[in-house]
Amino acid sequence: MSSTSPLPAGTSPATAPGTVLIRSAADVSDLVNSGTARGSHAKMIVIIALGGIFLDAYDLSSLAYGLPDITRQFGLSSAMAGTVIASISVGSLIGALVGGWLVDRIGRYRVFMANMLFFVVTALVCALAQDVWTLIAARFVMGIGVGMDIPVAIAFLAEFSRLRGKGSKGSRTAAWSPAWYTATSGCYLVIMLLYFVLPDAQLGWLWRFTVGFGAVPAVIVLLLRRRYMNESPTWAADQGDLASAAKILRQSYGVDARVADDVPATAPRPPRPGLASYARLFAPPYRARTVQSVTVGVAETFGYNAVAFGLPIIIATLMTQGPLTTIASSFALNLVFALTGGLLGIRWASTRGAWPMMTLGFAIQFVAITVLGLIGDPSGTAYVTGGILMLGAFMFAQGFGPGAHIMSYASLGFPTSMRGVSIGFNQAVLRLGSTLTLFFFPILSSGLGTHVYWVILAAPVLGLIALLVKRWEPVGFDADAEERELSGAASRG
Repeated sequence: MSSTSPLPAGTSPATAPGTVLIRSAADVSDLVNSGTARGSHAKMIVIIALGGIFLDAYDLSSLAYGLPDITRQFGLSSAMAGTVIASISVGSLIGALVGGWLVDRIGRYRVFMANMLFFVVTALVCALAQDVWTLIAARFVMGIGVGMDIPVAIAFLAEFSRLRGKGSKGSRTAAWSPAWYTATSGCYLVIMLLYFVLPDAQLGWLWRFTVGFGAVPAVIVLLLRRRYMNESPTWAADQGDLASAAKILRQSYGVDARVADDVPATAPRPPRPGLASYARLFAPPYRARTVQSVTVGVAETFGYNAVAFGLPIIIATLMTQGPLTTIASSFALNLVFALTGGLLGIRWASTRGAWPMMTLGFAIQFVAITVLGLIGDPSGTAYVTGGILMLGAFMFAQGFGPGAHIMSYASLGFPTSMRGVSIGFNQAVLRLGSTLTLFFFPILSSGLGTHVYWVILAAPVLGLIALLVKRWEPVGFDADAEERELSGAASRG
């Protein structure tokens, strides 16, 4: 380690030669935001965080195709079938609220490690369920894990990334979208492979193998997390533990960081956030951001769950296609359209921002759903093809627009001290909307037929209204610096 002296006035840790001296949480935040601190270990943490998102999507999607078989095996009504599908969303609602609070209270790392057990155990219980209530209970507990995982995964993506440029917070939070669609594509690939491997007499068990397979990537991610994961340096510094923040910078970034000699290694820890910290979301300057992020999130999750999650129902029932066409089309729509859109969302996030991509995405979805509503019952190959292409347009727009950037709105406009609760609250409201959508969509599609498209049209309309009322751009915004300025102004006043 090279010898150093205290930094000259006006010199930032990011530009200091040799050892980087840390004097405050602001120094840690500035070091990460500047992009000077880089390391393969930190990139691995980002990949593992995306692995958590992958599991969330896989587990949420794994019953999408198997619902008719579950309905037959357990003799379910439409309402009970909706309960099976919606149970995971109810659990994720609770998990998001509690997990978001725990992420800010006890740290990102502890929550990240704990929730993997939910995925492993519940995937196996679901696969072996002998009655519908066991299946519902297991999916509910699985949802708690999903709900806890998203706030901590997105927090890691934001807090191990630079503020602007390549590999920025905006790009990496947008990366959750292609990770999600990789998982849903992978889920349909597993279904397709099993469809050809299983004897015809055992195809009714296909959903069990699909759900149970979710335990395999969960174990892999759990092992990787134990080896590579570290606490967020900005969270540790925000808690007054500069020594731990410096250690994380050395381990994850390869930065020769240490606490300056004239600064205590630990400072008085700020009060642990209680559940009342959710009230801060509705205080200036965060109130408008919270309302907007929740509104566009509700619009996104309503449209996604009705169309993307409901693809098998739409293709098989509303378009009257057979099992193989349904599986292959669902796989292709996720892989070709949604994943491609998500990858473009990463590329465009740092150059175009979240607001333009969200607005364009909702506009394309509006057109796609309108055309589907006008097609109605497809009467020939040309109309079926046109309908599937409109579903593809919806999924493509979802990938680069609303799907990619709802996390930008939920996380980047809020500082480290409240990022967990902001994501957790956002996800809880979204999961409520998801629960209602997953419960009622099978009922609505059964009762309304293709007229259900006019109900789905409300999603892009709501999203466009929320974005046009206030043009707020979260990408490239330094919420931690804003919080410091507000605290300084309050202390001076």
